[in-house]
Amino acid sequence: MVLQSFKRTERLMGNTFEITVVGHDQLWADAKLEMAVEEIRRIERLLTTFNEQSQTNQINQKAGIAAVKVDPEVFSLIERSLRISRITDGAFDISYGSIDKRLWNFDREMKALPNAELAKSMVGLINYKNIILDAQACTVKLSKVGMRIGFGAIGKGYAAEMAKALLKREGVEGGIVNASGDLTTWGTQHNGKPWTIGIVNPAHRQMPFSYLNVNDMAVATSGNYEKYVIINGVKYSHTINPKTGLPVRGIKSVSIIGPNAEIADAMATPVTIMGIKAGLDMINQIRHLACIIIDDYDQVFTSNNINLR
Repeated sequence: MVLQSFKRTERLMGNTFEITVVGHDQLWADAKLEMAVEEIRRIERLLTTFNEQSQTNQINQKAGIAAVKVDPEVFSLIERSLRISRITDGAFDISYGSIDKRLWNFDREMKALPNAELAKSMVGLINYKNIILDAQACTVKLSKVGMRIGFGAIGKGYAAEMAKALLKREGVEGGIVNASGDLTTWGTQHNGKPWTIGIVNPAHRQMPFSYLNVNDMAVATSGNYEKYVIINGVKYSHTINPKTGLPVRGIKSVSIIGPNAEIADAMATPVTIMGIKAGLDMINQIRHLACIIIDDYDQVFTSNNINLR
């Protein structure tokens, strides 16, 4: 029987997920794709902040009051998130959920920047060092009232990796889990060739400016080409600097390439916040990670280990 690629697209975690598996048989592939979708839905239930029952919400509701017992899976994701916060000196911080939506709503109706003092006071609650973990009890406590955590900058990548791991355990030898541009691959295409990934050109979304052949690799892109506001002729991205409460500018997109979608997803935001020089300096010190940055003037910057054709 001839190998084929089978695809399924679903709206999950507020994003479009496209899952591709390589196999011989439609029914077999449909069953595997359904399992992957269910796995992502399971993770969404754990991590969402839109459901009162989710463990993330329970942690937020008890902020400054009590520790909350969580599943080992949620505990270790938070543990890994704090490690990334330390590596990035707080540019990645899951307690960014404390930023009030009234400050930044990016609905294109915004006509003025928020007051810098107000922004600064609001980010006072953002500090990963105030997330207290107890490994023995498997509990998480936010030490200040009003603190909130959210997994918007790591959750998609984590879900993609978990779906991939499940599909590999189920005997799927090749595939892609693509979470709105944060994607992870394994094996090869049905024709035996490596997967080809297009790196988005922020100026022309339909025309990638570069292609990468990947196998067992992940790519995550963070860009201001989808969510942004223009105020007084200046473009501000939806990525907020947790230290100032104000949006970052100067970078159109950051693509991180590495072996793991969770790490790639989590590192794209801090590089955007840190800026081109500091961001590339950091990536150049981390083994197995590579980075492509496009600035507001469409100039391309890459980490040392990338040769763009």
